[in-house]
Amino acid sequence: MAELKISAKLSPVDREAVMQAITTIREKLPFLVDLTTEERKSLPKLGDKSRAFVSKALEIATQNPDFLPRSFDLDEMRRDIELFEALYPILLSLTQLQELVDDTSVAVGSEAYAAGLMVYNYAKASGKGAGLDSMVDDLGRRFARKSKKVQPQAL
Repeated sequence: MAELKISAKLSPVDREAVMQAITTIREKLPFLVDLTTEERKSLPKLGDKSRAFVSKALEIATQNPDFLPRSFDLDEMRRDIELFEALYPILLSLTQLQELVDDTSVAVGSEAYAAGLMVYNYAKASGKGAGLDSMVDDLGRRFARKSKKVQPQAL
């Protein structure tokens, strides 16, 4: 992989503007729900293949409402489909944005970590006697391995 170099700043003002934009999005979508993992797994999914099925089912139900039970809410079905279709492009945009933010965070975090390792290695190599011993030891704790206690063998 090519070496990435991200050299950018996010000012506190811009960060706050982004956070406010996220707050605005949440305010404009007050009906959003937070599903548990179990709930998410148990629900049937409306993917690309099922979108045509649902559209056709709505068309059939709209043209032939007599075979549906009285308790079936056709208007609610229509609202659900309309909301799904309205949310879909938002979902795609937010997913793409989330991936970009995540990838950038991973890349810049990697650059910061690599720089930290260089500082540590340089300090280890040339820091002896320069008053850096305690700081090098402190940085070295990141790499300290915890000893695994050997369990006595039962005979």
